[in-house]
Amino acid sequence: MTREEAEAVLREAGRAPEGEFPLLEAAIACAVHEDPARDPEKARELARMGVERLTERLQQESPEEALAETLAGDLGLNGDLFTYEHPDNACIIAVAERRKGLPVALGVYYLHVARKCGLTVKGVDFPGHFLLRIETQEGPLAMDPHSEGRVVLPSELTRRALHAGLTPDVADRLDRLMAPVSDRAVLIRLQNNIFARASAARDFARGERAALRRALLDPGDHRPWLDVAAAREGQGALAGALQALAHASTLDGGAALAARAQRERVRLRLN
Repeated sequence: MTREEAEAVLREAGRAPEGEFPLLEAAIACAVHEDPARDPEKARELARMGVERLTERLQQESPEEALAETLAGDLGLNGDLFTYEHPDNACIIAVAERRKGLPVALGVYYLHVARKCGLTVKGVDFPGHFLLRIETQEGPLAMDPHSEGRVVLPSELTRRALHAGLTPDVADRLDRLMAPVSDRAVLIRLQNNIFARASAARDFARGERAALRRALLDPGDHRPWLDVAAAREGQGALAGALQALAHASTLDGGAALAARAQRERVRLRLN
């Protein structure tokens, strides 16, 4: 798959209704878009192995136990505790090779495998640390894909929320702490992570690619185009930055004001 083919996959995913968003294939396309030398079959094969093993485990284990034992035990997927900032931790194909990664990258496999086996699992956009929500007969449970898929108790969720800076009245609201998000939002969170790390390292080319992927995945959102423009400006591609800002202005009335101000600043640099 070439970078252009990956963009076509992401563009198609961006048009998909929420209930039909192709999470795994879109995540693979993101990885290939970042590095076309990656072999997408490694990710697909890992996912197939997960579905086969989870199907077997569900015959004699509870959903949360079976899911954790399959992904963390049988497949060996776990958080990278020693080289957390390594770029490969955010690449779904590299995760299949290394069997470790960021919580949200690991979560893509949990979500795909669980859905294929009929489980109801959603991502949770928890502040500072991506979690999963699995529906069980006893009610919803939070799972941490970065810590061998272990169940996170309500008291621990509250503690984490307070540590992340949420106010006590919000940190005690489990319905808000465990609010599910769409698969699209899960993959966009992963691209946001890549963009933030690239920006901090002043790797503007990588930041531009991550921002562009966000724009393709959610074509109605103006904000990724502002980040595309900033990354292009960082590379000295001022004409490209202006083009991105002009596109942002067409997407949202509120964006037009922010984009216009940023566009004028970039235009002054051109003159």
